[in-house]
Amino acid sequence: MGGRLAGLDVGTKTIGIALCDAQWTIATAAETIGRTKFGKDKAKLEALLAAQLCKGIVIGLPLNMDGSESPRSQASRAFARNIADVGLPILLWDERWSTQAVTRAMIDADTSRARRAELVDKLAASYILQGAIDGLTMGG
Repeated sequence: MGGRLAGLDVGTKTIGIALCDAQWTIATAAETIGRTKFGKDKAKLEALLAAQLCKGIVIGLPLNMDGSESPRSQASRAFARNIADVGLPILLWDERWSTQAVTRAMIDADTSRARRAELVDKLAASYILQGAIDGLTMGG
């Protein structure tokens, strides 16, 4: 343990980003980057990682419900390979339930559809990162 981590929910149109504290206790939604060209997206991500003094990256891995790989999980693996040269450890974390969980929570909180669309990616990143830090610190 030690050092702030960044959690990423990598989608085709956006990258949701969350951050946790250096003690790995709580993940917080940070921002959403609109996807453009990979080089520009990577530069934005690298700047954020440096500014936040991140020591590692957790990327959501969208597996099928039976645990098998999907085209989206292959895209997440490719994204991880493509950013590997930022020099930080990268952990791929099962995110099968992240978007559904945060969407359900927002619906339960009576969040408007427009606001849910605005928040879902960074909240999903927070859910992914929280699951990873809980798993790493509690041995789950």
